[in-house]
Amino acid sequence: MSSYKYDLTLDASGLFCPEPVMMLHKEIRQMEAGQVLYVKATDPSTQRDIPRFCEFLGHRLLDQSNLEESYEYFIQKGTE
Repeated sequence: MSSYKYDLTLDASGLFCPEPVMMLHKEIRQMEAGQVLYVKATDPSTQRDIPRFCEFLGHRLLDQSNLEESYEYFIQKGTE
């Protein structure tokens, strides 16, 4: 796990596309600009979908890692 400090956690383990990104969208809308969200997922498609989500909506993907059977992301909410 990365050493980033985070404000909130989203565990999307066991869910498949498009659910992890839908949950991410809902969670990030409730956050303040600048807060960091830690996301854990097991769906390999999140490796493509979450970076695109961040780029498209102006959030900063601080880090992404591939663990044994899961993926983790640290996302900083941008200003909307």
